[in-house]
Amino acid sequence: MRLPRNLCLIRPPITGPIRKMARKPDTPEEEHALFREAMAGVHPQCTDRVEPFRTRPPPRPLQHPDEQHEQELADLVIETPEFFEFRRPGIQHRLFHDLQRGLIPPEDSLDLHGMRVTEARKAFSRFFGASLHRGRRCVRIVHGKGHNSPDNQPMLKQKTYQWLLQSKAVLAFVSAPRWDGGSGATYALLSRKTGRR
Repeated sequence: MRLPRNLCLIRPPITGPIRKMARKPDTPEEEHALFREAMAGVHPQCTDRVEPFRTRPPPRPLQHPDEQHEQELADLVIETPEFFEFRRPGIQHRLFHDLQRGLIPPEDSLDLHGMRVTEARKAFSRFFGASLHRGRRCVRIVHGKGHNSPDNQPMLKQKTYQWLLQSKAVLAFVSAPRWDGGSGATYALLSRKTGRR
């Protein structure tokens, strides 16, 4: 006995004692008889709805937020000043001045000394993702002055400047005060709105 594909059956609740099948039926007639007995009282639910065919999208690996941020950090061809001073429109002058004077203490710090650019990019991305997630207000990035770099070019300092400009969560950044690294470190003021997810 074959049932149509789109036929759903509704079984009434079992009120009597549940019988266990003692043995496997030997013949197809016994099997049909057991099936009819089990389906006694079941009424067919008629429906003419057919589930539409949907193509499933191919699976795509989820990207970690840090990896997405890392891919957004491009290498720019811009001149890097010796002392950093940057603020986005709308940042109060007094807040920016406090950041310059070191009155807003950094809550976390990242040291990029001795890293290659690819390693530094990953570390920067992870650090920023974690800092934003934790709701940090001010962070310090130690990139060095580039005295030990080939041709005395401060490569990590240049990259830090470029990455900070591209990070939308950075409201302002300045070179650290002299007593906390001077032009070899940077204080960055972060937005708390873009942080906690």
